[in-house]
Amino acid sequence: MKTASTFICFITLLFWTSTSFAQEVFSYKTVDTTELLMEVYYPDNMNTSDEYPALVFFFGGGWNSGSRAQFEHQAAYFAKRGMVCFLVDYRTKNQHKTSPFESVSDAKSAIRYLRKNASKFHIAPDKIIASGGSAGAHLAAATALIEDYNESTDNLEISPVPNALILFNPVIDNGPGGYGYERIGDHYKNFSPLHNIKSGAPPTLFLLGTNDNLVPVVTAQYYQMVMEKVGSRCDLILYQDQPHGFFNYSNFENYKMTVQASDDFLQSLGYLQKDPEVKIE
Repeated sequence: MKTASTFICFITLLFWTSTSFAQEVFSYKTVDTTELLMEVYYPDNMNTSDEYPALVFFFGGGWNSGSRAQFEHQAAYFAKRGMVCFLVDYRTKNQHKTSPFESVSDAKSAIRYLRKNASKFHIAPDKIIASGGSAGAHLAAATALIEDYNESTDNLEISPVPNALILFNPVIDNGPGGYGYERIGDHYKNFSPLHNIKSGAPPTLFLLGTNDNLVPVVTAQYYQMVMEKVGSRCDLILYQDQPHGFFNYSNFENYKMTVQASDDFLQSLGYLQKDPEVKIE
C-alpha cells in the first residue's frame, strides 16, 4: 500500500487538459429498443498494422445515472500515450428503469464486443484494461470476478475478463453494510467483487480517498489482502483526506495524481513505455 504523499513519480508527464471529442461513436449492443453506445479515442499517427492496448472506462453514478463523458479527459490523455480508449454507455435505473444486474450484463457485453472486434479497433485482445469510478469501477471489477449476469445474446465463448483493472474509489463490497445491499440483497454473494475474488484475478490498481463516505479504507485494505492471498497483484494508493469522487477532472490536482498513478501502473505491466512525453494542448 502507498499513500499519495509518499508516492514517487518516476517520470514527469504533462497532462492533456483540453476538451476532446471522440473520433468515433458506435453501437455495441441493442436490447429491445435500447441502443448502447461507445466512444473510441485513437492514438495520433496510429499504425493500423499494429495492435494497441485497450483502456475501457465505465462511468459512476450508483447504477442510477451518469455520463460516459466522465472519463473523457483520461481517455484523451491515454490515447495520446498510445492506447485505444473507450467510453462505455450501460443501462441505468433513471434512464432505462433497470437494476444493477443489467448494468453488469452490459459491462460484460462491452468487453466481449471489444475482444471479438479487436482487429476492427486495432487492439490487442490480451491487453484490455477495464476501469471506472465508483459504481463504474464496480462494473469493471465485476467483468473480472463475477460469473453471473451474462446477456443471453452474448457469445459466452468469448471471455469478458479484462487483463488488468484500474479502479477509482470502487464500491466493491455490496454485502450487508456495504454499498447497494438494500438493492442487491442476498444476490450480493454472486454480485459483490469483494466476495468473489479468486485465483487468476487480474492485476489491479485501487485508488481511494481516506475520507470516502462510501468505501471505508479498511474495506480497500481487506480487498488488497484477499487479492494478495490468492496470488494476484493489488496496488492500493490512499489519498489523504480526499472524499468520494476526488479523482474527477474538476479536482485537477487529484486528477493529475491519479492519472500519473495509472500511467505508472500500466508501465509496470508493460502496456506503456516511459516515452514520449505528452504535452498539454
